[in-house]
Amino acid sequence: MRLIRLKEVMQVTGLARSTVYKYIAEEAFPKPVSLGERCVGWVEDEVQDWVVAKIQERNLAKSAAGRPDRLRLAG
Repeated sequence: MRLIRLKEVMQVTGLARSTVYKYIAEEAFPKPVSLGERCVGWVEDEVQDWVVAKIQERNLAKSAAGRPDRLRLAG
C-alpha cells in the first residue's frame, strides 16, 4: 500500500486542490489519511479506483445515450 500526497493526487486526477477538497466535503472523493499534525496523504489505490469509476460512468452514459464508444471508419 502506498500513500500519495496532494501534488500527485492532482496530477493523477487532473483536479485542482480546491476541487479535491470540495469533492471530499461532498463525500465524492476518497478521504485523506492523517500523517501528522499538518500532513495528509491518500491511499493510491483508492484514488486510482475513483478514476476508474469516473471512466466507467462515462462509458455507461455513452451506452445509455446510444452512442458508439468508437468511431467506425468507412473502408
